[in-house]
Amino acid sequence: MKAGWQTRKLGDICSFENGDRGENYPSKSIQTTSGVPFINAGHLTDFGIDLETMNYIPRERFNLLGNGKIRKNDILFCLRGSLGKFASVGDLSEGAIASSLVIVRPRESVLHNFVSAYFQSDLCSEMIWKFKNGAAQPNLSAASLKSFFIPIPPLPEQHRIVNILDEAFEGIVTAKTNAERNLKNAKALFESHLQSVFSRQGEGWVEKALGDLYQIGSSKRVLKSQWKGAGVPFYRGREVTRISTDGIVDNELFISEDHYAELASKYGVPKVGDIVITAIGTIGNSHIVRENDKFYFKDASVLWMKRTADVSSEFINFWLKSPLFFDQLDRDNGATVDTLTIRKLQSVRLHLPSTSDQITIANILGAIRSETQRLEYIYQQKLTALDDLKKSLLHQAFNGEL
Repeated sequence: MKAGWQTRKLGDICSFENGDRGENYPSKSIQTTSGVPFINAGHLTDFGIDLETMNYIPRERFNLLGNGKIRKNDILFCLRGSLGKFASVGDLSEGAIASSLVIVRPRESVLHNFVSAYFQSDLCSEMIWKFKNGAAQPNLSAASLKSFFIPIPPLPEQHRIVNILDEAFEGIVTAKTNAERNLKNAKALFESHLQSVFSRQGEGWVEKALGDLYQIGSSKRVLKSQWKGAGVPFYRGREVTRISTDGIVDNELFISEDHYAELASKYGVPKVGDIVITAIGTIGNSHIVRENDKFYFKDASVLWMKRTADVSSEFINFWLKSPLFFDQLDRDNGATVDTLTIRKLQSVRLHLPSTSDQITIANILGAIRSETQRLEYIYQQKLTALDDLKKSLLHQAFNGEL
């Protein structure tokens, strides 16, 4: 360790205060839309306490609480659920905390921002891993948090480190905001092109229902006992979603080659030009079956569109990804659809140009999609690099190397 530094426990340099968990604990039934802030884990953000979604309790109930009342510049740390999540209360000088949180109050020997930086470091993550219990929902106690080790330099060195980190983190936040905005814009750009193309309905376009173009059904049920660790890939909704959005899937489930051959003989299997689409939960993620694309899929959660007309499945697949498809589902059902039935999918209507024009439009959209995916990849790599930079700076800071 660097000369002049000490390894201390958090309990030596901070005081801790749990929320009042007694009979005066504010139940949901007494929480209001105004009064004294009542802070839970959902209100903790990277930028402090989210007051826009805040819950409140009457002042008379707040006055009854024996502990768990915040002061200016306290740090709130989550002990349950979102383990390790934290935020500074900043200038908020009044409020009470939920039972899932603990107040961490740095003493004079340590800077508030130095402790906040520690909570973001891998050192803290290692301590959480060491002390969290093995329950289904991992949790810590305030006593465990007090036992976390933290390297502490002299106060002048703390000031120097905090100033460097504050300046660097401010730049990282700005860069991440820009990258996230650009990533969002790249995705919106493609949706905008889809909206423009499919709402145009040029001369000669005809209206059809999907049920006129595809025989729509599902698969023969495959029991869990028939799932294997190797063989022919078996797709559930999550695998179709992954291959629809990323173009790849790391499959975990399979069925045997013999079982696949039996299903193919009796019921058929997806062929080139067919489309599979998610039907439960996150609906509407679609994938076109291509050459050498051999798989089977789960009944109910995935629907199977077998092509029966002279139509470009590439064109249809792009239309299925357009806002017009989802708008029609919601409009026809009067609410956001979370289950896509065979009947609903059959009744969906769209306008089609000639088959040759479908192919031309699909090729143009494919080129645009490739370019926007390239941009998305670039911005996602920037976000990853910024996260790595922040980790590196924190590592250097708590190893005396900054």
